[in-house]
Amino acid sequence: MYRIGVDVGGTFTDLTLFDETTMKIYYHKIPSTPHDPSLAIEQGVSELLDREGVEAADVVYLGHGTTVALNMLLERRDPTIGLITTRGFRDVLEIARQTRPHLYDYSVTRPEPLARRAHRIEVTERLNADGDVLTPLDISETEAAAARLKDAGVKAVAISFLHAYRNPAHEQQAQDIVERIFPDALISLSSDILPEFREYERISTTAVNAYVAPRMSAYLNRFVERVAGIGVKPTPFIVHSNGGMLPAPVAERYPVRTCLSGPAAGVVGAAAVARAAEAPDILAFDVGGTSTDVSLVTDGAPLFTSDRLVAGHPVKTPAIDVNAIGAGGGSIAWIDEAGVLKVGPKSAGADPGPVAYGHGGDQVTLTDANIVLGRLSPDGLVGGRMRVDVDAARQAIQEQFARPLGVSLEICALGIIRVAAANIARAIRAVSAARGQSPKEFDLFAYGGAGPLLASDVNDEVGCRRIIAPVEPGAMCARGILMSDLSFDFVATELYAADAAGWTKTTAVFAGLESQACDWLDKENIAEDHRRFQRLIETRYRGQSFEIPVEISAEASLEEFLMAFNAVHERQYGYDIPGRGVEIVNCRLVAIGEIPKVPMRKMDITETAAAPSTTRDVYFGEWVRADIYQRSSLSPGNVVPGPAIIEEMSSTTVLPPGWVANVDAFGNLVMEADDGSES
Repeated sequence: MYRIGVDVGGTFTDLTLFDETTMKIYYHKIPSTPHDPSLAIEQGVSELLDREGVEAADVVYLGHGTTVALNMLLERRDPTIGLITTRGFRDVLEIARQTRPHLYDYSVTRPEPLARRAHRIEVTERLNADGDVLTPLDISETEAAAARLKDAGVKAVAISFLHAYRNPAHEQQAQDIVERIFPDALISLSSDILPEFREYERISTTAVNAYVAPRMSAYLNRFVERVAGIGVKPTPFIVHSNGGMLPAPVAERYPVRTCLSGPAAGVVGAAAVARAAEAPDILAFDVGGTSTDVSLVTDGAPLFTSDRLVAGHPVKTPAIDVNAIGAGGGSIAWIDEAGVLKVGPKSAGADPGPVAYGHGGDQVTLTDANIVLGRLSPDGLVGGRMRVDVDAARQAIQEQFARPLGVSLEICALGIIRVAAANIARAIRAVSAARGQSPKEFDLFAYGGAGPLLASDVNDEVGCRRIIAPVEPGAMCARGILMSDLSFDFVATELYAADAAGWTKTTAVFAGLESQACDWLDKENIAEDHRRFQRLIETRYRGQSFEIPVEISAEASLEEFLMAFNAVHERQYGYDIPGRGVEIVNCRLVAIGEIPKVPMRKMDITETAAAPSTTRDVYFGEWVRADIYQRSSLSPGNVVPGPAIIEEMSSTTVLPPGWVANVDAFGNLVMEADDGSES
C-alpha cells in the first residue's frame, strides 16, 4: 500500500510517495500550474506512479497542502460577498479595532472589507450575552436581504449575528431563509465557523470563509475529480493551518482553516525530523519559489496561535505560528528611486519564471543570481530535467544592474543574494525576538527548494548554532503531510471565574465537547485506539483583555490548572500574579485521529569517505574551485568540507569555504563553521 503527499507552491509542485511495505520514500517535483494547481497534481501523481511502477488502485491515502485560499486573499480578484448581520452592526468590518497596523506609518492602511457596504445588510434580531432571545428574527427583513443579495450577484453570504456563539438559532433560521430564496449561494455562519466571543474577529473570520469558499469549492471539486480520474480512490485530505488534516469535503466547508495549509505541513515535518535528530530547538526556515516561511520550534513542538492577520484580515482559527515574507527563488530584483538594490516581494513564480528558465521571463530573480555565480548547476535543475540558460541570466543582470550601478556582474549577483538573505534574517529575528528567544540558542533548519541554497548567507546574519538540511529539503512540506494526523478543534466560550463552581462547569463543558468530537471521529471512521484529545483552557487574570492557552489533562484539578496558568503566564510575559482572580474564557478540545506516518529510520554510520562527482567554479566573494557532490552518494558518517555544492533533485546546498557538513544517522546534513562559530 502507498501514501502520497502533495504540496503546491508558487513555482513547483512537490510530491512524496511512501511505500508502507518497504518503508521507502520516493520524491518528485514538477513546475506548478498557477491557473489551475490541480493540473500539476494530476500530472505529478501520474508521473510519480508510472516512474515507480505503482498502480493507482494501491494508493490508500493522498494528502494535499494548498495555497488557494491564501492567494485569493492576497490577490483580491474575486467579487465581494454578502453579509447579513444584526441591526446596528453593519459597519463592524469597517470600524474594526482602534489599533493601527503600523502606529507611525500613515501610508499603511487596512485592506478594504471583503463585503462592500452596499452588500452588508442589517436585519432586526437580538440575543443577550447569555444567548436568550430579546428580539425574534424578522422573517420579512431576512427574506428581503436574501433577495437583494441575489439580485446583486454575490456568490457567497456570511451570516453573523450578535452573541450567536451562545445561541445559533437565529443564524440557522436565517440560513434556511437564504437557502430558500437564494439556493446557489454558499453560506457561512459565524456560529459554525467561529463559535467564540469578540464580535469583530468572529465576523471577520466568517467573512474570510465566505470570500474564499466559492473558488476553493470549485478547486477542491476539480482536484478530487482529477485524482479520481487517474485511479486514486480514497477521498483526499487537505492540510489545515494547525498542521492537521481535514477530509476534502470538510475543508470545502471550512476553507478559512486552510489559509496556511502548505507552510503548516512543512513545520510539522521539520519538527518531526529535528526531534529524531535530537535537535528539539530549531528555527524552521522554508524558502520556496515565491516566499519564505519562518517558524519557531521549541522542545520539538511547533508554536501555535489563534489570532493572526491573513492578507490584513483577522482570522481567529488555530494555526501554527508562521511568519511569511515575499522572498523566494523567484523573487524579482529591482532598484528603487534612490538607486538601492531590492529583492522581492514580487515574484516571477512558475510562469514566466526566472530569466534562466527560458519561458519568457525578463526580470532578474534570486535564482538567476545563483545560477550566474555557479551555486546552482548550469547543467539544469530538478535532477537535470529542467534546462537553464546561463548566458541569458548573465546578460539580464549585466544590463539591468551591473551597468546602471557601475559594478561587476559578480558583485551584482552576490548583492542580490545578500539582500534576500538580509530580508529573511529580519523575519527570523522577529520570530525569535517575539518569543523572547535568541537565534544563537537554536539550530537553523533549512528546507524548501532554496532554503539550503541560502542558509549559510542567512546564518551569517542571524548566527544560529548549526544549519540542518534534511534529505530532499524541497519536498519537506509534501513529506510533512505524511507525518500529520487528522484533527479538528471544538470550542465553547464560557467567561466565568476559575473557582470550584467554575471548575465543575468546565468539566461538564469538556464532556460536551468530547461528545461532539467523538461524533466527528465516528464519521471519519477513526478507531477508538487511534483517538487522542488535547484540552486547552484559554485563560486570563481578571481585568486583562486577552487570554493565553493552557493545556491540561483530563484528570487535572483546579489547583493544578491554576499553577499551570501562572507558569505559562510567567514564561510568556515574565511575571505572574498568584493571588489574582483567574477567568476562564474558552474551553477548546482538539480531536486527533492518528493515521500511519512516515517513520524516522536511523541508519548505520559508515567510515567511508565522500567522493565528489565533479568540480566547478563558484563565486564566494571571489571565484573558487568547489567540489560538487550528489546527495544520493553521501552516507551517514561522511564529512564534506567546504567549498562544496551538494545537489539533489529538490534542492541544492551551498557550503562556503571554512564550513564543514556532517551527514548524521538520519541522512541530514549538519553544517557548521570549522571553528564551531558562525562564518
